[in-house]
This record gives sequence, structure tokens and C-alpha cells, in this order.
Amino acid sequence: MSSRDRDLAVESLRANLRAAGIPAREEDIERVVAEGIPDRAVVFRALLAATGDDCIPDFLSGWSLAGVGARGEGKATADPAAGPAQVAAPSPTVARARPEPSPWLSTIAELAPLVRAGSVSPVELTEQALARIEEDDGRANTFQLVLAEEALAAAHRAENEVAGGRWRGPLHGIPVAVKDLLAMKGTVTTSGSKVLADHVTDHDAAAVERLRAAGAVIVGKTRLSEFAYWPGSTNPHYGPTPNPRDPTRDAGGSSSGSAAAVARGMVYAALGTDTGGSIRIPAALCGVVGLKPTFGRASLHGCATLAWSLDHVGPLARSVEDAALVLAAIAGRDPRDPRTRPAPPLVADGSPGDRPGGARRPRAGLRVGVPRDLHLGAPLEDAASRSWARANRALEQAGATLVEVDLDEIHMLRQVAVLTLGVEAAAHHAPMLRSRYDDYGEFCRGRLVAAFTFSAQDYLGAQRLRHWIRTRWDAACRRVDLLSLPCQPGVAPLLDMPASTDLTNLFNALGWPAISVPCGDGEHGLPLAVQLVAKPWDESTLVRAARAVEM
Repeated sequence: MSSRDRDLAVESLRANLRAAGIPAREEDIERVVAEGIPDRAVVFRALLAATGDDCIPDFLSGWSLAGVGARGEGKATADPAAGPAQVAAPSPTVARARPEPSPWLSTIAELAPLVRAGSVSPVELTEQALARIEEDDGRANTFQLVLAEEALAAAHRAENEVAGGRWRGPLHGIPVAVKDLLAMKGTVTTSGSKVLADHVTDHDAAAVERLRAAGAVIVGKTRLSEFAYWPGSTNPHYGPTPNPRDPTRDAGGSSSGSAAAVARGMVYAALGTDTGGSIRIPAALCGVVGLKPTFGRASLHGCATLAWSLDHVGPLARSVEDAALVLAAIAGRDPRDPRTRPAPPLVADGSPGDRPGGARRPRAGLRVGVPRDLHLGAPLEDAASRSWARANRALEQAGATLVEVDLDEIHMLRQVAVLTLGVEAAAHHAPMLRSRYDDYGEFCRGRLVAAFTFSAQDYLGAQRLRHWIRTRWDAACRRVDLLSLPCQPGVAPLLDMPASTDLTNLFNALGWPAISVPCGDGEHGLPLAVQLVAKPWDESTLVRAARAVEM
């Protein structure tokens, strides 16, 4: 690259900040330059030029309707608070027989029939959850806000409803949590920031509405990195969240509190959001399941925006089946969020036990694509490579066929995801940056400033490249039903250090559903995970395969 191209990129950064009225500090700009962000802009422009001009921007491609109708179109839900009309109501697994079961060693699917039968009390479950939070959260730093009185009142309502024969489904009376990026009426929704430290919301997010409609007991709101813009738990205002296995290691981010709360047994499931891996990464590092649905499967109404075309909301849970049950509860068309679609129901193929997450074996003839090359800058850690191989063997033993696939555009798609995230986040935050610049933490502020390096032409170019890659990957994956990849190149990094988005942000850019499933341990007994990815709207195949991998 020429020095002139680089100088022009730096000039563009300064000009864009001035045009946006952002009072950027000189030291922040110099830090962006020192980190080589203008160089990345120059490299991206050269990459785009090399692909030609025969592709349209991705937001014109209509991809999010792909597959709808192939297995039946669902009906739109007129009232999101009333529950998802298009999602088949799941029946929980019959509890596995064992002497004197401890609720805190159980899953939602195991507990649900016990709650329904009246042998397990929602009030007692909630009291236990609140006691664990009180005992452990001082060192765990998982909760931004605990809603003890509200949770106990909801638990009493649930218990009375169940006793009166009005059982709502498997989440009824189950303690859960939500990431503090989701609005809850009458509570402060900080989004992990000082900027919104006093922001009391007057409504519930759609996902919160649906949890309440399912009878779940929301015990609190969980920690996250500032504005969810970091793949670790670092937060300059509220502190980091240590890994449940090792307090010197990080829980991952940005849904750090949600993952840690589930892993520590404080709640049975929690909602997170995922813009570049923020559900799957902390799930992988904390040893729980994290499910990012198809873009448009679950409404983002009432969820603070990071990037309009990359954000997803989804569950973190103790098991694949539990994650599927939570997703079934929150999914559905929402007229308040035009990104949602009348998607096929969350069911599999009519096999026995057919419900979200209900079957343990993948469907007959399943073909799983295994990339020949992950195009990483450094090799996988040995334990991560062994974990991936172990997961693939489990799929084969369950009857799947492994097929090598070439996804040579991985490195391009990573750049598209990073650029799209940066530009959309900067556009969203520009008004607050103008008025509250110094209230942003240094790292979040720096990332937002860096995004002003890129122009409108760069953003449109990224969307064209996104469409070009999507078309190629659609063709490459026609021979397979799923993809199998590691979720992380190794175990959890040290506390306050970021995890990698290199294997996760690809599927935010594509909008494909993906799940992180624990698969053994690595160095120092820290969790490892495999990531399975399905085609749009095929979460049912995804979770059935994931259950075969689950250890």
C-alpha cells in the first residue's frame, strides 16, 4: 500500500469525525492510526476492487426469506405479548429417574414435568436462585440488577397458576435472567454504559414479553461489556466478570453475565445478544450452550442496538434441549421489528420425540460440512483441535456423514463483518458521542471513533461483498446440511482480555443459525466447545445434531 493511500485514509477519518460533529480527542485519533485502522481501510478497498462489480448490496438480496415455505410458513403474531403463534408448543422431557433429584443439578426439560405435577415449587426454585446470587455474586459480578421482590411475586403467581391447572409450558416457574441490553419496564437498562446509567425503560423488550408470557421468573439483569462492543467481559464502569472455572480467566463477552450466571447455577437459562459471537463466545468459555438463531427468528424490539443488520437475541442454557425450549418461547414474528419473518416452526421432521431439542439423534442422511481450512492467523490450540475432532466423531457415530468443504472467502467475510459492525455502531452512537463523548469508556470510544475511517462507499462495498460471499457459500453448502467448526481457537483468555470473533462473526454477517456446544476441557480444565451452523430457519436440524455432540 502506498503512503499516499494511507494518508488519505487518515484525512478521511478526521473529515468524517468533523462532519459528524464528534468532538474526538487527538490522542484517540492517534491511537486509531497507531492500531493500523486506516491501513485496514486501504486493504479492504483493494480487496473489494479485486472482486469486480457484478454483485448487488446484501440488503437487497432478500436472503432472510430463504427457506420460508419449504417446510410451511408460520402465521404472523399480532400480539407479541400473547406468545409466538408460529412456534410449536414443546413438551418437556420426562425427568430422568434418580434418587432425590436436586433441582440445581437439573435442566429445564427435567424440571418442567415436576413443576407441572406440583412436586417442585417455583417459589422454592426462585428462593434458591436468589440465595445463590446473594452468596456468590459479590465475587462473580454476573448481575447488573437483581429483582428479588418482583421475581418472588412472579414465582408465587406461577405456583398458583400451576396449582389451578393453568400450566403455560416448560418455562413456567423457572428462574431465568436477561442481559442488561434488553428493556424491562420500570428498570434501568444501562447497556453496560455510564451514558445510560439512569435510563429507566417504560416498556418490556419483545423477548422479555415472551418470557413473561411463558411464565418464566426473571430474577435479574446480567452484566455485559460496554454497549456489547467487545468479545470479553471488560467494562470500565462496572468491572469484569471472571470465568466460573478460574477467576484469573475471562468469562467472554459480551453476554458475560448471562453465561456465567447459567454456569454458576444461579439461573437455568439467560438471554443474551450476539452481533459478532456474543452469545456463543461466553457460552463456549464458560461451558454452557449458546444458541444464535437465524436473523429474523426472534424480535429485537426493545433491545439496545449495536448493529442493525448483525444483532441477534437468543438463549444461553445448561443443555441443548433447554436452549431450544427458550428459543421456542421467544421466537416469532413481531410487527414492531420488520426484521422478523413468518418463519417455519421450530420442529424437526416428525420423528418420535419431535419438538425443539427433543430428539437426540440427527435425522437420517445428515451431511456435515467440515472446512478444509479455517484461514486463522495462528493454528488452533491442540486441545481445541482434539475437541473439534471429538465432536465430528460423535456426529459420525450418530449416523451423520462428514464432507470436506472449501470456504476460501472466510478471511473476506471476517472483514465484512468487522466493517459492517463498526459503521453501523458508529452511526447509531453518533448522537450520543456528540453529547456524551467523555462518558464512554476509552476502549468503546476508540472503536467507535475508528469506524469513522470508513466511508459510505466502503459500507456499500462491504454489503456487495457480503452478497457475493453469501452466494458462493450457498452454492458450496448445497451438498451439506450443517457446518462444523470450533467456536474458539483455545480456552478462555486471561481476565480482561478479549476472546476471538474469527470463527463466530462469519455467521452474523450471513444471518445463519449457529450453536456453541461444550465438548471437553482444555488447559487447566477450562471448557472447550464446538460450533455447529445450519442453513437459515433450520434450527431444528441444528439442535438435533447438537444433542448428539452434547457431553
